[in-house]
Amino acid sequence: MTTPLTLDTFRADLAEQLHQDPHEIDLAENPLEAGLDSLRLHTLAERWRAAGADVTFVDLAEGTSFTQWWQLVSPGGTADGPPRD
Repeated sequence: MTTPLTLDTFRADLAEQLHQDPHEIDLAENPLEAGLDSLRLHTLAERWRAAGADVTFVDLAEGTSFTQWWQLVSPGGTADGPPRD
């Protein structure tokens, strides 16, 4: 059984890939400018699909901020709006 994706696990997944603490993740930051490469994008897409998100590598590659990513993968989708820090 997989753990549901929450904003906390989303931040933790990003932090793991960026070698940061979760509280250091700036959700307004551009993922590619933050240092994520295509391998890490694939890893995150697979992890979040396993948690139930309907997201692809292309979806992530086209995103311009971590906020957009959260809107794509969050259980409520974009209806929830941007996450709150």
